[in-house]
Amino acid sequence: MDSDLIKLVNRLQDTFSNLGGELDMPQLVVVGSQSAGKSSVLENIVGRDFLPRGQGIVTRRPLVLQLIHTPSPDPAAPTYTEWGQFLHIDKRFTDYNEIRKEIEQETFRVAGQNKGISKLPISLKIYSPDVLDLTLVDLPGLTKIPVGDQPSDIERQIRGLVVEYISKPNSVILAVSAANVDLANSDALKLARSVDPQGRRTIGVLTKLDLMDAGTNALDILTGRVYPLKLGFIGVVNRSQQDINSEKSMPDALDSEAEFFRNHAAYRNISHKNGTKYLARTLNQVLMNHIRDKLPDMKARLNTLMGQAQQELNSFGDAAIYGDKNQQGALILRLMNKFAHDFVASIEGTKVDISTKELSGGARIYYIFNDVFGHALACIDSTSNLDNQDIRTAIRNSTGPRPSLFVPESAFDLLVKPQIKLLESPSLRCVELVYEELVKICHNCTSVELERFPRLHAQLIECVSELLRERLGPTSEYAQSLIEIQAAYINTNHPAFISGSAAAAQAATSPAPKPAQPSRPQSSEPINGVPTLEDEDESSAEEPVGVNGVLSRDGRSVSSTLHDRTRVTGSAPSVKASSSKPHPAQGPRHSSAHSQATQPGAPGTSPHSARETFLNYFFGQNGPGPIAGSTVDRSHAGPAPVPTGRDVSNAETAGPTGLMAGKRTLDGNNAAFDMKSLGKHIEAISSSEPGSQITLREEMETSLIRSLISSYFSIVRQSIQDLIPKAIMHFLVNYTSQQVQNRLVASLYKPELFADLLNEDEALVAERTRVKALLDAYKEAFKTLSEVNLKPI
Repeated sequence: MDSDLIKLVNRLQDTFSNLGGELDMPQLVVVGSQSAGKSSVLENIVGRDFLPRGQGIVTRRPLVLQLIHTPSPDPAAPTYTEWGQFLHIDKRFTDYNEIRKEIEQETFRVAGQNKGISKLPISLKIYSPDVLDLTLVDLPGLTKIPVGDQPSDIERQIRGLVVEYISKPNSVILAVSAANVDLANSDALKLARSVDPQGRRTIGVLTKLDLMDAGTNALDILTGRVYPLKLGFIGVVNRSQQDINSEKSMPDALDSEAEFFRNHAAYRNISHKNGTKYLARTLNQVLMNHIRDKLPDMKARLNTLMGQAQQELNSFGDAAIYGDKNQQGALILRLMNKFAHDFVASIEGTKVDISTKELSGGARIYYIFNDVFGHALACIDSTSNLDNQDIRTAIRNSTGPRPSLFVPESAFDLLVKPQIKLLESPSLRCVELVYEELVKICHNCTSVELERFPRLHAQLIECVSELLRERLGPTSEYAQSLIEIQAAYINTNHPAFISGSAAAAQAATSPAPKPAQPSRPQSSEPINGVPTLEDEDESSAEEPVGVNGVLSRDGRSVSSTLHDRTRVTGSAPSVKASSSKPHPAQGPRHSSAHSQATQPGAPGTSPHSARETFLNYFFGQNGPGPIAGSTVDRSHAGPAPVPTGRDVSNAETAGPTGLMAGKRTLDGNNAAFDMKSLGKHIEAISSSEPGSQITLREEMETSLIRSLISSYFSIVRQSIQDLIPKAIMHFLVNYTSQQVQNRLVASLYKPELFADLLNEDEALVAERTRVKALLDAYKEAFKTLSEVNLKPI
């Protein structure tokens, strides 16, 4: 039974080589420097020339050589007694020259023509009655420097390949060294010691004993006195290159080797422990003992591998259940529920395998709401696209033919609604981003079991994606309607807008710094009965906000101003010497001294205190204009009216028509003739044009409108930032989470679809077949090893 151990291991090795098993088989690994004689040793053991030869590196792929002893055939039977067989080709080779050519071709096919190496082994079995049962692995020879077109890292590649084989505990290392080189320089023994420090599984082989210098011998090495190894050193004498060229037969070479050891003065006493035949018998015995020693470990390893293979096979599922409709339906329903649960858990953050490296699932949706959408709204400037000319034009268009007494409310409505529309694009984009994240979550919901059925997985994703697409439209429409609702009704009675408007009015009506003007002679009297600006600055202390947010110039409301005026009735104004500054040109004022003197609730109003009233902000600061019918010259009454527009229609009219036609020559009045008909387009004059200037009143109105727009836009922005995420969660996220399982069952749980949905991936089917065959091989190997007789030799 012991003689069958090597055959058993060979059979297991072939099986696992095809199936990709991880069981390390006991084997002999031949290691040595390039041209140390490794291939010659293997040929001597086999007794045939079958390995490639040449200069430089010849063995460029591992060669797994299995020698199988066959019984001697009947001499009467005219049949071949020796043959070789490769694992990669189903053919028996009876000619050893053809075996050599096949090895070369297979090496070129995988490793290429450029002297490179490959880790993929070549498996060769040789059946012969002249060999003992052995399993050897011939590896590329160790080199130091690349030669020719070899890769620059050829030394590292070969060393890594050799270490990979000899580091396995089940390998016996056959370290081949040349006797004509100092043993301290042996690369084979150096590598063997690195993985087998105590030398328990290393056999030393000395070649080229016949090439040593005269007067020298390797007796101390062969007897173990120089470098002790448990399995010892064995000396061999191979054929020289001249013997190979002269085609010296292998039996003659073995006879010459035996004669060399018998006749050599140093080796004659140990000749029975050297030579190729002794080496073959020793290797056979060592390999069988090694297999016997490793059988318990092999059984334990097989147990582990069987458990792993069974677990992997279970993960693929059993193909036998796919013919039963009931079992198919139960499987599909279970996978649907698992998919829906993973989808909802990813959104809610309750999934088991949550990433700790990056945001995922529902956390990304919160990031969109809080950071992306919030930052986009915060970056919108409510009045950046409005210049002062637009606001002035809107105010003028809102008052019609009448000059405005106050800032018209219709102008505010006209300007604030387009600004509210600026919030629509970020809101719709927020809906799209959340939709994209939900689609990503859907694609990430998978499992190992679900990956077995790519069609079912694709249909689940498509079904959920279709549900999300259906909800994208209503969600976007509702988000758009929220913006339209805000623009439909401008609620100026909003508490936040009232307090904000008060602050805005205070900022808008605060006196702006005037540019320095040339000084004029000091005067101790008020100008036109009005105190100077210095007096006003002294008396304008900080006062509380007025009623409904409307402030007087010094920060007081209309009622508080009137109350203060009753306290100063009859008192002389405090006048101090100061230099007054001229005021900007003002438009014509429509007021009279009589109207100011007879104001109800303000008896005895002094001329200088009248400037502190609320109406003075709209009618100027220099008091009323000249009284109608006064004798003051019109040329000194005040500046000319400020133009408000320019005709840009290029419509040149010849002159007045109608009643004014033909009267130019009658009374000589050219003013009426110069009043031409208006063109189609009248463009408001910009304050930036040469010769035009904005009045103080227009500046105040523009600043006030801009502040009111900013205040109301801030209210709407806060409301939209709160409502849009709520709408998205209600219409898109929560609805999808609640309906996803119902939609999956209604769309896919149909018996006629079961067979197509459970169609497995071809690669997975092939992998299941491979794992099942591997599991069967493990079981068969374990059974075989359990029956082996382990009695010692």
